[in-house]
Amino acid sequence: MNNNQDPFGSQFSEENKMNSNHENHETNKTHENQPQPPRQEPEVFYQTRPNEPVTPQPFITSRPEYMSMDYNEPPKHKKRTPTWVTAIASAVVGGLIVLACTPLLFRAGIIPYGSGTLDSSYSGPSKSTSVQVNSNITEAVAKVQNAVVGIDNIAKSDDFFSSGGENRKQGTGSGIIFEKNKDTNKALVATNYHVIADNQSVQVNLPAEKGKSKPVTAKVLGTDPITDLAVLEIDATNVTTVADFGNSDAVKAGEPAIAIGNPLGPQFSQSVTVGVISSAKRTIDLGKGISTDVIQTDAAINPGNSGGALLNAAGQVIGINSLKIAEQGVEGLGFAIPSNEARPLLNALIKHGKVPRPYLGVELIDLDKISPAIWKELRIPNEVDGGAIIKSVSNGTPASKAGLQSRDLITALDDQAVINGSELRSFLYKKKQIGEQVKITYYRNGQKQTATLTLERSPQ
Repeated sequence: MNNNQDPFGSQFSEENKMNSNHENHETNKTHENQPQPPRQEPEVFYQTRPNEPVTPQPFITSRPEYMSMDYNEPPKHKKRTPTWVTAIASAVVGGLIVLACTPLLFRAGIIPYGSGTLDSSYSGPSKSTSVQVNSNITEAVAKVQNAVVGIDNIAKSDDFFSSGGENRKQGTGSGIIFEKNKDTNKALVATNYHVIADNQSVQVNLPAEKGKSKPVTAKVLGTDPITDLAVLEIDATNVTTVADFGNSDAVKAGEPAIAIGNPLGPQFSQSVTVGVISSAKRTIDLGKGISTDVIQTDAAINPGNSGGALLNAAGQVIGINSLKIAEQGVEGLGFAIPSNEARPLLNALIKHGKVPRPYLGVELIDLDKISPAIWKELRIPNEVDGGAIIKSVSNGTPASKAGLQSRDLITALDDQAVINGSELRSFLYKKKQIGEQVKITYYRNGQKQTATLTLERSPQ
C-alpha cells in the first residue's frame, strides 16, 4: 500500500484539488491586475523540542535588527539605572510636589484647617506640673514688698480754666512703712524730702488685692532737706506689713542688693530690681558744704524709686533709695542712704519735725579752693595739706565765744583731721551732740593753736 495515498478516499482528494485550483486561479487573476513588489523569502526559525508539535509562527515581513547583525556578535543593550536610585528620586520629587501643593490646597479649602484640639481618644498627660522657685531673693521680696508704698505729691492746679482750684498730681515716689502703733492705729512712712517738697497734700497708696492700690491721706511729721529725708503718718487700718531695718555697717561689696519701688509711677508699683553692692560706703557732696555717706549699688533706681527700699538677702532694709544723689545719665550707678545713718534722723524728725544739729556759727571756705597767693598771705605751713578757712564769724555763736576769728584755718576737731568744710560738718552732725564740748585745732598767722567750745543748736 502506498503511504502517500489519501486515507479519506480519492473522491475527497479530487474535490480538494479542484477547489484549490479554482482558488489559486482566482487569486492569480487578482494579483495580475496589481503591481507586485519584489518577493522576499523570510527566514523563519523554529525552536522545537523532541516529540513537541510545531506551532506555526507569525508571518514575518521584515528582518529584525539583530538578524542583520553578524551571527557571532551579541546584541547591544542600553545601560539601565539601578532600581534604588529611581525609587529615591521618585520619593524626593513626590515630597517636593506635596509641599508645594499643600498651601494651595489649604487656601482653596480642599484641605480644612485643624481646630487645634486633640482627638478625644488622645491619652496624654492629665496633670500639669508647676515649679515653685524659692530663693533668698524671692523670700526677701515677699517679706518686705507690701511695706513699700507709692506716694503722690498733690498741689493746687494752676490751670486758668480750672474752677475752684482743683488739685493735681505734681510728683510721685516711693516710701517704706517702718513703724505701726496699735494703740493709736497710726503707721509711719519714710521717704525722700524731694518727693513731697512743695506739696499741698500728700497721698499714700497702699497695696491692695489684684495689683490695685488703696489711697490714704498722709500727714507730714518732719522733713530734712540736707539728708533728703521725710516722715509721713497714715491711718494703719489697711497696713499689713512693716519693714525691719538692718545693720548697714555690716554690708559688704559684692553681696546681693534688692531695690523695690514704683519706677515711673503707680503703673509699675512694687517693681523689683536686683544687683549687688558696688561699694558699702561712698561720700557724696550734697551741696552747701554738706556731705553724706551712701551705699552704692548697680540695682536700677529710676525716677519713682526715690524713697523706696534697698534690701539685703535677709529681707532687711539697709538703705533708703534716693535719686536726688544719683549720678544722672549713668547706668548701673545708684545710691541709698544707709539705714544706720537714716534711723537716728528719722527719730529726730518724729520727735522734733526737723533734725536738730550742733553748729559753730562760722562760714567756711575749703583750703584747696584758695589761690597760692592767699596761702602765702596766711602763712600756712608747708606740712598742712587740708582744712577749712573761716570766712566770717557770727556774733554770739560758740565760735565767737571761743575767740575764733576770720582767716583762721581749722585743721582738726577733737584731734581728728578734717580736710574741708564738708568733713567738719559731718563730724559735728554724726559724732557730737548739742551741749557737748569740742576741741578745735587751728592756725593763725602760721601759728598752731587750740580752743575748746560748747556746741549749741543750729537755728536753721
